[in-house]
Amino acid sequence: MVYCTVIVGEVANFVAYAFAPAVLVTPLGALSIIVSAVLADIILKEKLHHLGILGCVMCIAGSIIIVIHAPRESPINSVLQIWDMATQPAFLAYVGSVIVLVFILVFHFAPKCGHTNVLVFTGICSLMGSLSVMSVKALGTSLKLTFEGKNQLIYPETWFFMLVVAICVIMQMNYLNKALDTFNTAVVSPIYYVMFTTLTILASVIMFKDWDGQSGGTIVSEICGFIVVLSGTVLLHTTKDFERCPSFRGAGPSSPTLSTRLYTGNADFLLKQDEESGSLDSNLCSRRQESY
Repeated sequence: MVYCTVIVGEVANFVAYAFAPAVLVTPLGALSIIVSAVLADIILKEKLHHLGILGCVMCIAGSIIIVIHAPRESPINSVLQIWDMATQPAFLAYVGSVIVLVFILVFHFAPKCGHTNVLVFTGICSLMGSLSVMSVKALGTSLKLTFEGKNQLIYPETWFFMLVVAICVIMQMNYLNKALDTFNTAVVSPIYYVMFTTLTILASVIMFKDWDGQSGGTIVSEICGFIVVLSGTVLLHTTKDFERCPSFRGAGPSSPTLSTRLYTGNADFLLKQDEESGSLDSNLCSRRQESY
């Protein structure tokens, strides 16, 4: 059942990239976090903190802003048209930069500090993820045109995009699993979402020129909506474990303050030291008496 729902969700995400710009689809992925939090509250009885509810509201508000100011996608009639976009100098420079950064992270930083710095594995996932989204969009558009009667499978560019999707997704999932195995999910998820979404929007703006023809106010509104979604996502992830901590449940005056705990801890530590020193002195005295 779980695998079926995951497959259905990924297929729906794939179809969404074929019909809408990545600038719109990628940030709206935060809505899945809200659904997960709500289902966890209902089914698993994992109560949301008040700040977590605020994070959900921020994600919804930011998504509405993005949808209202989303750019209109220019019609694409052939995969060759997408290939021309992918081979333009600006996007080739972006792809070259991504490949160089990934090689540096994989062969230099990952062996040294990959298991101590969360940005290494998540950086690799995010960089490869931005390329995989561009390839998924190109492949999805090609399949959409094929189903409409314009066969795009006869072009080698379609199969090239399919190969890029396979390579990027495998590498992305590999390092994402490493990040989740090494670090806490509450740390990995917001960092990965922020980096992945930012790089994907940047790649889409360069390749598909999503912001061409839009006014400065509209672009600023989209960026503001994106920032609101990111803030809500980080807030939701960082507060989801608050209800498990007694200090966030309103334990009341019976729970000691930090200074009280420190004072008590220091007093216990000093008392223990005094007892140990006292026992040590008594042992020395007894040894001296035995020697005499």
